[in-house]
Amino acid sequence: MFWPMFAIALGFLGLAVLGVLAVRVFVEAQRLGRQVADSARRINRAAEELERAAVHTARAVDGL
Repeated sequence: MFWPMFAIALGFLGLAVLGVLAVRVFVEAQRLGRQVADSARRINRAAEELERAAVHTARAVDGL
């Protein structure tokens, strides 16, 4: 009777460990998603600044 109970306890413990790891993966995936969104905003902002600078430079060259 000991071995079946031991096997059930180990199975429950294994499921608990998998549950904890799944929660950790979920939290890290959310954090990564926020970082990717922040990076995309920064890249878009830099692209807009580059476009404005290119327009300004083109106007300055046309003025020469």
